[in-house]
Amino acid sequence: MELFLDISELSLKKHGESVCGDQIRTARTPDKTIVVLSDGLGSGIKASILATLTTEIIIRMLKADVGLADVVETVIGTLPVCRVRKIAYSTFAVMEILHADYSYKIVNFDSPEAMLFRGRRLMRPERHTMRIHDRDILVSQGRLEQGDFICLTSDGVLHAGLGVKMNFGWGWDNVAEHVERRLEASPQCAWEVTRNVLAQTYSLYGGKPGDDASVVGILVRRRNRVVVLTGPPLDRATESAIVERFLASKARKIVCGGTTGNIVARHVGREVKVDMKTVTPEVPPIGELPGVDLLTEGIITMSKMLELLEECQFNPAMLPSRRDGAVLLAREMLNADVIHFIVGQSINEFYQNPDVSKHISIRKNLIREIVFALNQHGKEVTVEYC
Repeated sequence: MELFLDISELSLKKHGESVCGDQIRTARTPDKTIVVLSDGLGSGIKASILATLTTEIIIRMLKADVGLADVVETVIGTLPVCRVRKIAYSTFAVMEILHADYSYKIVNFDSPEAMLFRGRRLMRPERHTMRIHDRDILVSQGRLEQGDFICLTSDGVLHAGLGVKMNFGWGWDNVAEHVERRLEASPQCAWEVTRNVLAQTYSLYGGKPGDDASVVGILVRRRNRVVVLTGPPLDRATESAIVERFLASKARKIVCGGTTGNIVARHVGREVKVDMKTVTPEVPPIGELPGVDLLTEGIITMSKMLELLEECQFNPAMLPSRRDGAVLLAREMLNADVIHFIVGQSINEFYQNPDVSKHISIRKNLIREIVFALNQHGKEVTVEYC
């Protein structure tokens, strides 16, 4: 079974500060995924710089395949110690997950212990303590399964409500119980849980966080795949083969373009039914066709979809609630992990600028912009021209 690590990271800066003193970095290589959450001492710019240096050192060394134990020893040996408080200028949690078997290792250096949930319930993974430079380092390890959820937090989350709504703050156990309740709702993505935990943190602080607070959520789930067919191919003789391959895909199937929709309709021997309830002044209506999950108009809808993605900052909760082709297409893109575009290169003269080379279509340029935006936000995108 092909699993996917759905990772969401959110932070709150301390009230009155211009930047957050916590830093989160995620890196994916062909062999592993690395997540680092670092908490700089204090708050503000100085804390942010210290936390940034810590995360950068760890990420660079782990990407270079330096052993995790050696990385931790190097960082702890390098970090300065506050002379007054006798604590490191930056604490951190590191999680390394191997893609081959989804085995993981989590290292906590003076940071809150990671929370692992299986079957929507908190579980205690195998743990041991390492002694490095006279400091106790907590190490957790095991193997992830589909449905597992991992939560990393900074101290600011556990201290939420301290002196405001709670005598001793929210606390590790209460945060874990809160996550369990959110998992009972069977979230479709890690962002749903992460956002909720940080919203509760903000509320407990009375809207004025007394410390930087960060949450990282990792949901192990099936990989969501989408294939998008847009534009007729240059060679009409290849239409049937392309449509057959498109319809045979196990991914969610999307068609963008009226001409493309009619090509698929002819192949399956059905007619496209237009849903006029979805038409707006800016976006043409969607169509319905057996075997296709979403059928929209082409250039106009895709252009509007790209605008929506940028406006909502790739946050699905910020998408408009209306049901039109652009919103539905944007939601499909946000829900997908892997997206494959099959782009026909037959030029529609209606969309061409006579001053532009015949070899460059508006569709092709638009696809390049969409692919770039999706890649920038962690989507795995491939393009096939026909």
